[in-house]
Amino acid sequence: MATSQIRKGRESLTCVICQELYTDPCTLRCDHTFCRKCVTGYIQTRPDAVQSKTIPCAFCRQDTKVPHPSRPVEEWSGQIKPSITIQGLIDTLGTEGDVPETSSTCCTICQQIGDTTPGALWCPECEVALCDRCVKTHRVSPTSQNHDLCDLSSRSKGRRRVKCTEHKSNNVEFHCKDCQKPACQTCCIIYHRTCKTVVTIESMKPEIETALLEKRFDMGKRLKVRSKKIEMKNEKLQKSLRSTELTVQKIKSISQTAIHKIKENETQLLDKLNPITQTYAGQLHSVLELDEIEMQMYRQHCEFIDQALVSDCEMDLYDTYQAWESGSVELGDVRDTDTADTRRIDDIRFIPDTDNVQHILDDLQLGGIDVTYQARGTCLPSPVLVDTIDGRMADDEKKPSLRDVTVLVVDGIQTVVVTDMKNKCVKSLYTRDNQLCHSRRPLDDPPWGVTLLKEKQVMVAVPDSRQIVTVEVTPDLVLLSTITTSKKYCSLAVLSPSSLAAGAASYVDILDMAGHVLRSVTTHNNEILFTYPAYMCVNNKGNILVSDLQKTSVTCVTSEGGVMWRYAPTGDRAVSCPCGITTTGTGGILLVDTSTNKVMWLTESGKYFRDLLMSKDMYGNFCDKYGTFFLCTNTEVEEYMLV
Repeated sequence: MATSQIRKGRESLTCVICQELYTDPCTLRCDHTFCRKCVTGYIQTRPDAVQSKTIPCAFCRQDTKVPHPSRPVEEWSGQIKPSITIQGLIDTLGTEGDVPETSSTCCTICQQIGDTTPGALWCPECEVALCDRCVKTHRVSPTSQNHDLCDLSSRSKGRRRVKCTEHKSNNVEFHCKDCQKPACQTCCIIYHRTCKTVVTIESMKPEIETALLEKRFDMGKRLKVRSKKIEMKNEKLQKSLRSTELTVQKIKSISQTAIHKIKENETQLLDKLNPITQTYAGQLHSVLELDEIEMQMYRQHCEFIDQALVSDCEMDLYDTYQAWESGSVELGDVRDTDTADTRRIDDIRFIPDTDNVQHILDDLQLGGIDVTYQARGTCLPSPVLVDTIDGRMADDEKKPSLRDVTVLVVDGIQTVVVTDMKNKCVKSLYTRDNQLCHSRRPLDDPPWGVTLLKEKQVMVAVPDSRQIVTVEVTPDLVLLSTITTSKKYCSLAVLSPSSLAAGAASYVDILDMAGHVLRSVTTHNNEILFTYPAYMCVNNKGNILVSDLQKTSVTCVTSEGGVMWRYAPTGDRAVSCPCGITTTGTGGILLVDTSTNKVMWLTESGKYFRDLLMSKDMYGNFCDKYGTFFLCTNTEVEEYMLV
């Protein structure tokens, strides 16, 4: 099994230009990785690249600027940052592939004199295997007597020491958060005396693990989105092929009804059709190839992070962490780029011209090939349902009535937190070891709104009890505190670490974290703003978006009470029963209209953009920073990807 895993790892670390394991890998701006020598060779085949002083990607054709183009072309690839992540994964796989799984590795010291004595222990500091005889010598040597030895079977998990690049005899044991640099003890004394935050790498282990888990989750999300895009494009490609076959059949069928004279017209039409359909298929194939390369890159990042996370060595974790923090690993989707003279085909149709076939033989036209092109800048993300999470639990007394939802990532586990009115509880739903898990926290009365407070904490509004409950998500639920308020608040949104917005009948109040009212937002220009503000959220500018069930409107107000805009149109774009409201990463607003069973997309300034999707029994919603949209129904939470 280990050999198979190593073989798969090596396959995923193969340069697609030379088809060999990466040698001195470097990553271009588009996040595609190649051997440095392969990049140099590719540049020399592209005179246009030399002229424009850029390095083109062999996959996506995106250009990477050369920092110092005045230097010889042979040195351009040397100016690209090395891929520390890929190289580290290669080194790790190389070590695992060369070391047997058993403890039969020969003693490194004995090998130097020609003997093949079986090794007994491993010294992580010297990185050598030692037989029983050499172990005794190692332990009495002044330079190595304090080294901790371990079994050969655990050599890959041993504590690894990294020497300071400047002070060769010192180990790197510290990290300066002010300078974002590793340091040995001498570095701390010389270079970081005035720095305020210098910590040991060992103490950073929980922080590094948390950061890497978040990166791992991010990569998993990207991989999932990319996989869904490939699936959709494959379907479109197959549809294109079927459509092409039908078009050819129609052309040939009509041509059989005409005389031999019109065969030339048939040939002309087919000749016109074939290159267009080939171009269409070629364009789709190209996009698919790009997406598959993206998936390969994300797998590589995921595998390297996984390697670091299962290691007990702080330096493995730290190296990976440094790779992200230093910017040497750039992540981002590769977007399709259209050149000025190339348009992307969207559809191909054949339009028969039957009348001319019947009546005008000399000037007969069998039909024409109609090609529609996708306008630049009009490709809008569409929601694709990727999962439906059941909100029912075995000990529910009644059929659930889920009202609001928020989503957290806890130790790398996506956790959906919902409020269940009829069962008077808040629930967490998550997957662990491919099994759906539940946790519930009973409350005194039916809860309504839920909002994210901190990384692992949520706040829940319980209107009838006049309570706001704070719950820790582990991802199981742990009650932390309960505060009693003066009003029956049903909606919540955190404004800052010290304040939150809460909606009650005719009020939107700004509260401190103890539940005291700092100020109230009720009217504007002598007009009552709210009747039943059942849902709310905070946008990226810190303003409060309030969805009012009875006013049938959405209002954007500042925390000081100023009205920025109001959405309350009539006609087709009117909202009859506005409920859940959330914002996308780009500032767009997703609004649930329960009465029309649709989710509307509003612009950041409160203008109608388009209808996003249709569903039934919708209430709360939430959009996370990864672009995933969660929709809360009575008994389920639907998870969509905007692709």
